[in-house]
Amino acid sequence: MTAPVDPVDLTARLIRCPSVTPDEGGALVLLSEILTNAGFACTRIDRGDTSNLFARWGVKGATRTIGFNGHTDVVPTGDPALWRFDPFSAELAEGRLWGRGACDMKSGVAAFAAAACDFVQNCPSDGAVVLTITGDEEGSATDGTRAILDWMAQQGERMSHCIVGEPTCPNVMGEMIKHGRRGSMNVTIEARGAQGHAAYPHRAKNPLPALVSLLDHLAGHPLDAGNANFDASTLALTSIDTGNPATNVIPASSRAQLNIRFNDLHSGESLTRWVRTQADRISTQTGISFDLTVKVSGDSFVTDPGWFTDLVSDAVEAECGHRPALSTSGGTSDARFIKSHCPVVEVGLVGDSMHQTDENVVVAHVRQLTAIYRRILERYFDTQT
Repeated sequence: MTAPVDPVDLTARLIRCPSVTPDEGGALVLLSEILTNAGFACTRIDRGDTSNLFARWGVKGATRTIGFNGHTDVVPTGDPALWRFDPFSAELAEGRLWGRGACDMKSGVAAFAAAACDFVQNCPSDGAVVLTITGDEEGSATDGTRAILDWMAQQGERMSHCIVGEPTCPNVMGEMIKHGRRGSMNVTIEARGAQGHAAYPHRAKNPLPALVSLLDHLAGHPLDAGNANFDASTLALTSIDTGNPATNVIPASSRAQLNIRFNDLHSGESLTRWVRTQADRISTQTGISFDLTVKVSGDSFVTDPGWFTDLVSDAVEAECGHRPALSTSGGTSDARFIKSHCPVVEVGLVGDSMHQTDENVVVAHVRQLTAIYRRILERYFDTQT
């Protein structure tokens, strides 16, 4: 039997791995060594320039297999001189660990790895525990969890249910779990006209009034009022760029970008059709052509409340003393890929410092989250659906 894994020490060791997307930085090598020593069968799944790790304890194809998902890649640090401590030093001060990835989400990975190692050593079951850890969550997310799921499908590996360890609590530990997420899509609109002298506008075809008219309509049109599971969908204009330094020249083109966060009253496909329809209407009115480039990061999803969400909520309540709210708020996560594989929820730490200078995590919260994950594992295999 191996020695218990200290989740705080493991968090610190992971922070010291400079794993800025897409660099692996030694984080997955460290985790593979620890998990292998605990009896997990580990497989590296690398695709493109992204490194990923799949680890399974127990029998392949077990009737009940619980999975945990997380990422060890982190966003860039910015200017290190603005940090209180070196961003990859994992300094311990004031009851907190400081460093890039301390909150998002090396602490979450350390917590579920430590909980899983302890569980399989002391409470083995006839099921299986799977850990999927990616190095591409903060990047394009094309060769991370997606690559792992593609490999799992090829190998006949399955998870019955999955926990994503992203930070889910706005302010207080245990206050919220995510049982769904809004969809997200980015749209780039290129308006094309004809360049000309500003003194002779009739000889040009100015794309700007048409683009402004289109954007005003898109931004001013309520998409919906929300529903029982989701807040209202939102559309945000994020950029308008003409790149024209001359005050006496009508530009030939102008570009705008927008982001839509949408609930299950829409899909990426239906919203794409809507934007194209509005662009065609303005084009007919003005003679300005619009080229659209659309990237759908993922459609919305909800894991229906029931046995699994109750089990997770019970574990959080037992460790934190209050019942977590079920929420679909916030941005996107890799749960958007896992939802097509199995039911998935997210439960993790307070996310108030993620992506910030002086990112940090409360040490006591790391241990508390480890206890939550350990309790989920116990109840998962003790409870029958």
